[in-house]
Amino acid sequence: MSRDDTKPWGGAYAPYDLVKELCIAVGVIALLAVLLTVLFSSPDDKPSTVAQWSRTMPVDFVTTATAELEGTSTTAAYGPPYNHNGEGQHIAFVELQKWLGVSHPINTANDYVIDPLRSVPGNPALQSAISTYRAAPAKTQKEWTENYSKALEKATVGPNGAVIVPAGSYGPVPVMMNGLLALAQSGGLDGALLTSSQFYQTDYTKPLLFMADGGLLAARAEEQHLLGDQWGMMNETGSYPGQVWLWLYTLWYQVEPFKASANADALVMVVMGVLSLLFICVPLLPGVRSIPRWIPIYKLIWREQYRAEQSGA
Repeated sequence: MSRDDTKPWGGAYAPYDLVKELCIAVGVIALLAVLLTVLFSSPDDKPSTVAQWSRTMPVDFVTTATAELEGTSTTAAYGPPYNHNGEGQHIAFVELQKWLGVSHPINTANDYVIDPLRSVPGNPALQSAISTYRAAPAKTQKEWTENYSKALEKATVGPNGAVIVPAGSYGPVPVMMNGLLALAQSGGLDGALLTSSQFYQTDYTKPLLFMADGGLLAARAEEQHLLGDQWGMMNETGSYPGQVWLWLYTLWYQVEPFKASANADALVMVVMGVLSLLFICVPLLPGVRSIPRWIPIYKLIWREQYRAEQSGA
């Protein structure tokens, strides 16, 4: 049999209500949760959609769609992982985007304009305009889209919601753009851009990139102070604190050389990687690992333990 080395308790006893303590603890935690939620939670804003964009900013929508058709939008010239039309970000000879290649191919003319329009039934004039555009030489297509892009600077919105531009040599582009605008305003383009072979449509890459090429997201970000040109910017809306741990990441985008660099994302990634590695290696760095011993707070925290050891000694 094992020997029982514990000594019997010789002090006083007091009643203790465990259920009461549990109820008080749960009540205090619930009250704090509600209070902190009221003070620091963020609003549940409605998501932006292509339909909302086309209804509130029809000219901007058509201008962006024309740039997608022309191949001059940000997405069209981005490069990997969407296409081969750009070099991508790099640090010296390290070109991660190019090395990883195109994993999510996007042809802006087909994916954002032509393919959605071809899915519109019962509109022979629209289908004829698509056929005319596709049959035209690349030089002619470019002339049509360039002329139409310039004309959009003086565009107005008609009573039926269509975008009207001054007369000019645009070929079938106006018919196509107003057809795409009508499809977007009906909500059909949101669904067309989410079509994939997956059972669950959870890939929002195409509609997000499409809206990012236009002015909707920029206008919404400016309204919520999220453009990234303000100190202390977080990944959150309005004046709410957001993810405070992001401050170290967003800090670098506000200072040079990161602020003016086209490779800012890659540079910040390297800097944060080095800082994270240094943080992980703190226990191994001579001098740095001894800093806690210079600030003897731990002696205050464990003072009872030290006293007990000294008295026992």
